[in-house]
Amino acid sequence: MRIGIGYDVHKLVENRLLILGGVNIPYDKGLLGHSDADVLLHAIMDSLLGSLSLGDIGKHFPDTDPCYKNISSLVLLKKVGELINSKGYMIENIDSIIIAQSPKLSPFIDDMKKNIAESLKIDTYKVSVKATTEEGLGFTGKKEGISSQSVCLVEKI
Repeated sequence: MRIGIGYDVHKLVENRLLILGGVNIPYDKGLLGHSDADVLLHAIMDSLLGSLSLGDIGKHFPDTDPCYKNISSLVLLKKVGELINSKGYMIENIDSIIIAQSPKLSPFIDDMKKNIAESLKIDTYKVSVKATTEEGLGFTGKKEGISSQSVCLVEKI
């Protein structure tokens, strides 16, 4: 049994879509990044890669490679899941949290969980996605960005 932790943060900017957990969230700003900047999926990928000491998403999907420009992070998550399986491990659970002052994310959580589970070929009950604010404190509280944290457990098959 192995445990991994992941963290990601992106700045909120105008003229970008807000994609979280592979879901397009209606909002007046989106996250700045080379890919779709999905902080939730990036944190989950880093936790999965970290669980097996495989580095981070920057190692596997560098932002200097044009083939990853504007790519859906669901595509990258699927590749990470395949890598975990190829190493002889299965995902037991993922627990994640999105930190954002706004928008309200609860209406989108079930779709996020479904997207994550489908991409990783696991049951949705193995995926937890939560959202919280920082009560107006820090860069997320001031609506300057969104961050996410994830922890996962993988087990040898």
